[in-house]
Amino acid sequence: MNGQTAQTGGMKLFGRWAVEEVEVRDLGLKSYVSLSPSIIPHSSGKHEHQRFRKSTVNIVERLTNNLMRHGKCGGKKAKAMSIVRNAFQIIQLKLNRNPIQVLVDAIENAAPCEEVTRIVYGGVAYPVSVDIAPQRRIDLALRFITEGARQASLNNPKTIDECLADEIIYAAQRDPKSQAVKKRDEIERIALSSR
Repeated sequence: MNGQTAQTGGMKLFGRWAVEEVEVRDLGLKSYVSLSPSIIPHSSGKHEHQRFRKSTVNIVERLTNNLMRHGKCGGKKAKAMSIVRNAFQIIQLKLNRNPIQVLVDAIENAAPCEEVTRIVYGGVAYPVSVDIAPQRRIDLALRFITEGARQASLNNPKTIDECLADEIIYAAQRDPKSQAVKKRDEIERIALSSR
């Protein structure tokens, strides 16, 4: 055990940021935010064919995977990792904090707690408010953050790296400028009205 901790103690993400000092404050998300130490966030999709296995994938890799949607980064993992690395450097310069901790704070603030589903009863559909599973909360938060960064970079001289860094910083501070926080508040407002 001591050899294993000594072995992973020096491992830092991108050779710069330690994951050992990062803490997850939201108890519901704690077991689903993986902070496994790795130098490069790339697991080659080993989690793909097992249910709930993506909760063991490093949270930075999940952010990288969410960046690879249709468009500039579609299927280009190296480019997406470069964007995340540059965004983390910007966060480090702006806040002088560990960017992985800032990302975890952003996920906690952007993850909605309840949403609306439709229940059909007697041929009539009723919207009903339901709690969201922790894994889906993280998935939605990552999607909102990456979509917000992608939307901010369209027709804008700022690069996607800067937009992603700004989106993560705004979400971590629960700033209303964040698209992810706006989306969370909208989902929870609709769910509150359909209780």
